Amino acid sequence: MAGNGYLKGLEVYRVGGAVRDARLRWAVYDQDWVVVGATPETMTRRGFKPVGRDFPVFLHPETHEEYALARTERKSGHGYTGFTIHASPEVTLEEDLTRRDLTINAMAESCEGELIDPYGGMADLEARVLRHVSPAFSEDPLRVLRTARFLARYAGLGFVIAEETRDLMADLAASGEVSHLVAERVWIETEKALGEPWPEVYFQALDDCGALEVLFPALVQDRDALDEALGRLHRLPEDIDSEAVSRWRWARLVEHLGEACQARLSEALRLPRAHVALARQAALTRRLRLDAQQQSPDGARVLAWLDAIDGWRRSERVTPLISLVSMDDPVLAQDLALAWRLAAQVLPRSLVEEGFKGRALGEELATRRQAAIEAALVDPDATA
Repeated sequence: MAGNGYLKGLEVYRVGGAVRDARLRWAVYDQDWVVVGATPETMTRRGFKPVGRDFPVFLHPETHEEYALARTERKSGHGYTGFTIHASPEVTLEEDLTRRDLTINAMAESCEGELIDPYGGMADLEARVLRHVSPAFSEDPLRVLRTARFLARYAGLGFVIAEETRDLMADLAASGEVSHLVAERVWIETEKALGEPWPEVYFQALDDCGALEVLFPALVQDRDALDEALGRLHRLPEDIDSEAVSRWRWARLVEHLGEACQARLSEALRLPRAHVALARQAALTRRLRLDAQQQSPDGARVLAWLDAIDGWRRSERVTPLISLVSMDDPVLAQDLALAWRLAAQVLPRSLVEEGFKGRALGEELATRRQAAIEAALVDPDATA
């Protein structure tokens, strides 16, 4: 352990995800630590930087890893924040672990590598079961989302949610506690879930316990459409940045929803602008593809699509959206790619040099771009 000098004489344990994932042979990115028997003054005297707003958490002077003082929690209100925190040197490691959500998250490891597992986390890890630590699970509705998210991470390893834990999740949804979660916390968990290996499992788990209808009512209005949407989450454009995966998966999840429905959902979750914009672009692209099944696309409609996605100023948007089309209609995608390539060659600068300006410039630009698009759509081979 780096920086051991700062910890000399302290009772320190590795906790949470690092203990769990190391035993699953899953990549460990973050280390969390709990300190038993210490006070905030002890930590600051040793050079640790306090960063916890609601309870005592400190950053190590060298590693910058988080060290939290052992604490207990008592329910005092609704939602995720409705807790009274008690941190003191008298709080034991077992008391700190008992407040955690799942048994696989309630294991600790000493600096010598000894496993402390008072709630059977290792047995559940081996049995591939997500099980709550105690009835206190029902005190925090955020644990419904966290459990669903862990299932989205580990479903491929054979994990399931314990029946009694599913019952508690259903009780939290039915009682109205889930509805007290603030939008930001719902979105944080959802965005994380969208980045997990099996994101569709997150929404399925929430649906199974009744929480999906509370938190994402627009998604359950049409069950067939929901099933189709969940199936799209693994069908993404090629070569997108890994940081964009969650954003693209959200767009694919909601692309079938109407504009007004998307807007209500975005407002309720307080989504980032980038997610709102991409979901709208994906919906416009889906509509163009579906319309093409009824009637061959013409230059005006393709031009309107490019205008709507702001393709002229944000050209990086066009290729990934055409990639979405190619998954269901490769021929249309080829036509769109050629139409885009030709239309993009019509530049305002050239028209200005011809003497166009003001409104006339905009109209002529649209006319020539539409003509280029129509040429590609009517006879692709002639313009290739």
